[in-house]
Amino acid sequence: MGTFRVTIEVGDLQGQHFEEVEALVDTGASYTLLPATLLRRLGIQVIGQWRFRTAEERVVEYDIGEAIIRLDGARRTRVVVFGPGEHALLGADTLEGFGLAVDPMGKQLVPVEGLLM
Repeated sequence: MGTFRVTIEVGDLQGQHFEEVEALVDTGASYTLLPATLLRRLGIQVIGQWRFRTAEERVVEYDIGEAIIRLDGARRTRVVVFGPGEHALLGADTLEGFGLAVDPMGKQLVPVEGLLM
């Protein structure tokens, strides 16, 4: 699958401070990873630490928090990972929370129906 980026806005839980971020859409990532410097600047609080397996098969532990994500006019509170660098990844949890899937041919996000079984 080809990769592509989308613009999201990340904000504090009070919805007072937002910053725009170009995030790589990564369906292989469970959660949205954002630069720790950005999250701290926005006042996002660390609520815990989780272990993650990287693409290189390393196990790492990163801080997590909750932030408001705005995407295409919609707004959701999601778990975010305090990343070590300046890269942003839009993960599967956030995509599912917005009811979106990846169209790999069109390199875009598309709405999908949820399942209740």
